[in-house]
Amino acid sequence: MKPTELVGAAPGPPFTITFDGRQLDALPGQSIAAVLWSAGILSWRTTRGGGRPRGAFCGIGQCYDCLATVNGRPNRRACLVTACPGDTVTTQEGDGHAGLED
Repeated sequence: MKPTELVGAAPGPPFTITFDGRQLDALPGQSIAAVLWSAGILSWRTTRGGGRPRGAFCGIGQCYDCLATVNGRPNRRACLVTACPGDTVTTQEGDGHAGLED
């Protein structure tokens, strides 16, 4: 039995977002972090001071470990941003501003 069946949930139709060029399925209401987790992706940021991988830690927007670049905007907390059809998410390197124009 699917988890949605257990709770009687009836989400709208799935849609896709893109993560580092890979198409991922998403459901209405899912956060970017939830979509990535569902696809088995646990890391989508590297630290500034050592390039260590990071993903969701607290899941409530307090720790900033889940920062990602969403639709060209760096430093978006993936656990708080609701996925929308056609979103483009990329791994954030360091402070997220490398290669971006001001």
